[in-house]
Amino acid sequence: MEAVPARARGFVAAVAVLVLPCLLPLPTVRTPWWALALLCALYAGCEYVVRRRFGGTFHPVLLAAAFLLPPPAAALVPLPAALLCPVEQRPALLRRVWRAAQPALAVWGAATVHWTLGGRDAVVTSDFPYALLPAGAAVLAFCLILTALDGAILAVAERVPLRRAWRGLLSRSLAPVAVQGLAGLMMAVLWRSPYGPVAALLVLLPMYVSWWVFAQYHRERAAHQATIRALVQAVDIKDGYTRGHSERVGQASVLIARELGMDDERIEVLRFAGILHDVGKLGVPTRLLRKEGPLTPEERRVIELHPEYGHEMVRGISFLGEARAAILHHHERLDGSGYPYGLAGDRIPEAARVVAVADAFDAMTSTRSYSRARPVETALVELERCAGAQFDPRMVGALVRALRRHGWHPAVTADEPHAPVRAVAGGGTLR
Repeated sequence: MEAVPARARGFVAAVAVLVLPCLLPLPTVRTPWWALALLCALYAGCEYVVRRRFGGTFHPVLLAAAFLLPPPAAALVPLPAALLCPVEQRPALLRRVWRAAQPALAVWGAATVHWTLGGRDAVVTSDFPYALLPAGAAVLAFCLILTALDGAILAVAERVPLRRAWRGLLSRSLAPVAVQGLAGLMMAVLWRSPYGPVAALLVLLPMYVSWWVFAQYHRERAAHQATIRALVQAVDIKDGYTRGHSERVGQASVLIARELGMDDERIEVLRFAGILHDVGKLGVPTRLLRKEGPLTPEERRVIELHPEYGHEMVRGISFLGEARAAILHHHERLDGSGYPYGLAGDRIPEAARVVAVADAFDAMTSTRSYSRARPVETALVELERCAGAQFDPRMVGALVRALRRHGWHPAVTADEPHAPVRAVAGGGTLR
């Protein structure tokens, strides 16, 4: 990230300049400087530990500052952490400015909303449940500002359309920030109680435990991704002329799943299904995958076992869920003439029907050594022609609608200019 585009540097500078008007009223407001100093030190320490051990950011202290301090004072709390915490990637100065400016604006906005709704008095008097109302509004403002700035910097730096840059940011971050906001409110109430700041610090212990659990989840998720990458790379090495096909089938499966309104967890499982649908090729003799000329009926039957091989390989990987059924049944046909079990209609698992359409679409639109890519529109016409007999019309329709909105950019996957011709089985390509 050393070569940061000038437009991104300008955006970071503009956000930093926006912080200055937030700080201007500071001399005119009554600020408990000892509390500000303690919160600054506490946030810097927590941020240092969380970044070093878990690789994230720690918001409870910032939100406690929004509930305890006037808005201009609350905006100062992130600054020491931005200066003191290590920066692993360059340019360090630009990253430090961003780490200071973005949370400063967010906590200023949260504090402004909180104080405007009378949250300060509710915290001082422990007025529950009313205290939850301004606190909730402050947390929402905090989250909105953070996600708006995150999406904007992505759009500016990577030239990603704003709508795509912001898509899903708020929904993914709102729940974690709300939990941290509740912890911040507890800190603020205890801080104002007769027990003082020492009692407020006790809130940090369960938050640290929750961060540890969260980090363990992400480590497990990273291990899942590494497992999938290793399997896909093994398939690519064995049958390299279709390199990239698995990833694109995963992307097309995601497009279909989103168009059908599936939840995020199921969409992720379908992505895994698309990526791993051909993992059973690892059990097929390499001489058959690389054979020149047409396959004999016996050789074709051996290759048609690859869905069963794939299912056997992954059935012990619990996080794949219904992706395992998709791997086993993605060559079934709606009319019952597919393989390995000749299932028909709704007896074919829904995930398999999604992957079947994604697989066929990418096979048609990818240039390979034995066939030229068809135009996207031609491939979609072919899918629609086969809908009802080979493919589920609902899945085909979802892909057509998604591609007309988002487009598709097929890649050349052939590595060798003279790779052998492969036979077609079951009415569709085995790739």
